[in-house]
Amino acid sequence: MRKIQSPAVFVIVILTMFNSIGQHKKNPIEGRWNITIDHNGNPASSWLEIKPWGFTKVGRFLHTGGYPRPLSTINVENNNFEFSVPWNSENRKLKVRGTLKGRHLNGTIYYPDGKSYLWTADRAPELAYESSPTWDAPINLFNGQNLEGWHTTGPNQWIAKNGVLMSPKPGSNLISDVKFMNFKLHIEFRYPEHGNSGVYLRGRYEVQIDDSKGKGTDYDVLGSIFGFLEPLQVVAKNPDSWQTFDITLIGRRVTVEANGIVIIDNQSIPGITGGALDSQEAKPGPFVLQGDHHPIEFRNIIVMPMKSEK
Repeated sequence: MRKIQSPAVFVIVILTMFNSIGQHKKNPIEGRWNITIDHNGNPASSWLEIKPWGFTKVGRFLHTGGYPRPLSTINVENNNFEFSVPWNSENRKLKVRGTLKGRHLNGTIYYPDGKSYLWTADRAPELAYESSPTWDAPINLFNGQNLEGWHTTGPNQWIAKNGVLMSPKPGSNLISDVKFMNFKLHIEFRYPEHGNSGVYLRGRYEVQIDDSKGKGTDYDVLGSIFGFLEPLQVVAKNPDSWQTFDITLIGRRVTVEANGIVIIDNQSIPGITGGALDSQEAKPGPFVLQGDHHPIEFRNIIVMPMKSEK
């Protein structure tokens, strides 16, 4: 007579079968990628995440601006892949094709108007984290009198007056001449009703400035890392009030204190946000003050670099 296995043995066998089925052999195209699109000699920064979901691939794609878009399906065949995302209200789509070659990706991005551009990508770096940093002496990035130490992305509309750095109308973004990697930043700002601006860390990660009083938490309210990290709560004051950010960035980990309250606590930033100057995440970068949306004012821009980097 055949011996019947005990229920416990049967359960172990079934679990072992499910575990073996669930084991995933990582495809080398998986991960996060920093993309540079060649717009006829003008580089534009983009970002892609590819990850497994059962027997298919899913992910997120950030074009040169806006939010990262979810990808419900990424078609993969050997070292080649493609996906598409909605592009406008007419349901036309932007298509991206890519190929893994060695440690890099390259491919073509196709726009609904018939234009296409080549792109290349490197794997996003891990970025080392220091849990017990020491800080150097504070550096005042704005002298309160003029734009010394800053430059614009185009025609300049920024002015300095009575210790305040002002963009009285929409125009160019303002970029610090000095670049930093890991740091603490204190900055004060004021916006009008419905105001919208931002502070880019390393020129790549936008901390959102927005007239958000009364709004719920989201990826585009005051203090969010635009499109990626939403704050624990919305602490915006009334428009035309001076407000503060105290931001610590070490590696990928960011802490944002807005108006004296920690709203993002040591969270990891997945990748560059829309409008990033470049996608070279392993390198130091400047601060960028966004001036292309609404009037905005800043003052007391003070940074403390991590001491080991001096």
